[in-house]
Amino acid sequence: MKLVVSSSELLKAILTVQKAIPAKTTEAILEDYLFVLSGSTLEITASDKEITLKTVIEVESTEQEGRMAVPARQMTDLLKELPDQPLTISTVSESSFTCAWASGESTLPYFNPDDYPQVQTVGDNATLIKISAETLADGISNTVYASSDEDNRPVMNSIFFDIKADCTTLVASDLQKLICYTADDVKAPADSSFILNKRHANVLKSLLGKESGEIEVNFDEKIAIFKFGNTTMISCLVVGKYPDYSTIIPKNNSNILRINRMQMLNTVRRIAVCSPKASNHIRFDLTAGSLEISAQDLGFEIAAHEKIACSYEGEDLTIGFKSTHIVDILSNIGCEEIVMKFADKRRSALIMPSEDEIGTFRAFGIVMPIMVR
Repeated sequence: MKLVVSSSELLKAILTVQKAIPAKTTEAILEDYLFVLSGSTLEITASDKEITLKTVIEVESTEQEGRMAVPARQMTDLLKELPDQPLTISTVSESSFTCAWASGESTLPYFNPDDYPQVQTVGDNATLIKISAETLADGISNTVYASSDEDNRPVMNSIFFDIKADCTTLVASDLQKLICYTADDVKAPADSSFILNKRHANVLKSLLGKESGEIEVNFDEKIAIFKFGNTTMISCLVVGKYPDYSTIIPKNNSNILRINRMQMLNTVRRIAVCSPKASNHIRFDLTAGSLEISAQDLGFEIAAHEKIACSYEGEDLTIGFKSTHIVDILSNIGCEEIVMKFADKRRSALIMPSEDEIGTFRAFGIVMPIMVR
């Protein structure tokens, strides 16, 4: 293999796929990038077997095509220290290659590309949808924080993509809170779904940060392939059945609170300072035109309360929540005014943008209450 390529373009490409290099692995080959040179393009792949990232760049010249697995850490560290200039990469033996620049040269080992794991692909029954990069990144950002951190429950440690003929809904939940994000512009010829691991979702979100245009998503029961620009992400999907989230969305709630989101968020943060550290419990006391938020930690003899003017329609209500759940949802929902809907103190509360903003903000949340004294 021999080629000349821009050092900065090569660095940009390997930093794109670097996120798939595992931090720890028993398979040494997974610590490498796979370089495949064909014609005027260089394809670079990184994988931990659960997630694979591939990108393609144009090279300045090619003298000899080929394939090799190159050590990721050394290659990345070298390129980070080089200013932008032409870089000549060429194999010099059956186990080493050189990187030559204007004033110097480095010799590095390479490994058998045949040992690199085969890239998985979807089956003949795969479903193809198209979604804008902005919508997909926004959907992941608005849901992934609500997924569980328990690795032993992979279905809940994920985002559920519920794809219908008229819309697609992204859902994440840790069974104490649930977030739904609906994209009306993403449709499919038939109902389908898949479950994307939260780590994979975060990698995808980071890659989409500067992307625009449409993303092709091709998936079956086990694999999802996301294609955008010159980059492809191949993810092993979570296999399992996601709970029927539609059954826990509260309906016909007669108690309705309307309040400025930031005002409520800042109040909850202040009051939560005095909540029990183990439980983070806070209490809402709702009356006509008023919301009082309070917390008390009897063990440390600390307490706090604050009353906020608001619009509230319904019966007087006392209900408890975990403050961290309220803070998470209010920090991410993004609108100016929120509406909270309650049935009673025992059933979950619905948090959503106000009627004036519901067309702009696509997410809503559900939070389970706790018993308070």
